[in-house]
Amino acid sequence: MWFAVLGGALAWTAHLFVAWGTDELTCRSGHTSIGPVPVQAVVAAGVVLPALVTVAAMWTAWRAWRRLSGRGRGDDPRTERAGLLALLGLCADGLFLIIILAGGAALLVFPPCQS
Repeated sequence: MWFAVLGGALAWTAHLFVAWGTDELTCRSGHTSIGPVPVQAVVAAGVVLPALVTVAAMWTAWRAWRRLSGRGRGDDPRTERAGLLALLGLCADGLFLIIILAGGAALLVFPPCQS
């Protein structure tokens, strides 16, 4: 359940550090590559991998929500709380996926180290 709720947020944090941080630090040092690897390849990995983690978190949240919503609506507050967390994770992960993809589009469309 923790992965379903926080997976997208942690993946977005990793995206910020890897994609944006790499782009900023590499360009600030006056380079367009990190060793033999171009900045855009590192940035692409910093977009694709967090997006995949976020999709996995969304899938986990969706499965948990479907499983919990299939149960009868009893008086068990733990089931209701878990269902709410799963739904919250599903919505939050969707938002973080959009943010990661939008940020990645900006990083990949514009040339690196543009003044």
